[in-house]
Amino acid sequence: MQPRVRFRPLPKELRGAGLSDIKLEKSWLEQLQPEFDKQYMRDLRAFLVAEKAAGKVIFPPGGNIFAALDHTPFDQVKLVILGQDPYHGPGQAHGLSFSVPPGIQIPPSLRNIYKELNRDLGLPFPNHGNLEQWANQGVLLLNAVLTVEQAKAGAHQGKGWEQFTDAAIAALNEKREHIVFLLWGSYAQKKGSFIDRQRHLVLQSPHPSPLSAHRGFIGNGHFSKANDYLSQTGQTPIDWSLKELGR
Repeated sequence: MQPRVRFRPLPKELRGAGLSDIKLEKSWLEQLQPEFDKQYMRDLRAFLVAEKAAGKVIFPPGGNIFAALDHTPFDQVKLVILGQDPYHGPGQAHGLSFSVPPGIQIPPSLRNIYKELNRDLGLPFPNHGNLEQWANQGVLLLNAVLTVEQAKAGAHQGKGWEQFTDAAIAALNEKREHIVFLLWGSYAQKKGSFIDRQRHLVLQSPHPSPLSAHRGFIGNGHFSKANDYLSQTGQTPIDWSLKELGR
């Protein structure tokens, strides 16, 4: 069980217009505080406020925008799975890449992730798509873009989130050692291109999307390779099994 961490209110640059319930975990705020003083973050805040004022529906809810960082404090990150942007359907996004809340249908890419887990480690298919159990073990489930407009995939790309999440990855790259980065698909591979392969393990494959999973995601063995590396570097491997919910 992770110790409870204290949360600090998000700096003023992202408060307002229904976004005031956002909080950021203490250790990450210490790493990323300078980002909130930069012009891109002021511009991002203004964009989000304007979108809310115009009646746009933004996912995930404000309190979950930084859920990936909140669940996995900076010093506890063992492994990073990079996604692109949140799911854009009602009830799907809750701030963790590839994950959905309990009771929401498992998305196709996540089904392929489960398929590879079954092939690689023999794990059964869970009855849900909630990956919080991974996040609480040190798996940072980070999307490059942390918000999206309902029914408009990619609507918040190029608004500043990419710079913020680059800063988060750069902090891990420079200040931590022996982290596993799983870069699935060309977007994640480009975003993680600066990661120091001498300090960390970087595993790359096609994306688990149904459009590309058959080109090498299925069969990549990333889950067993990641755990082997964690063991070799004196870390506790990830328990990739997910407890069944509602049973």
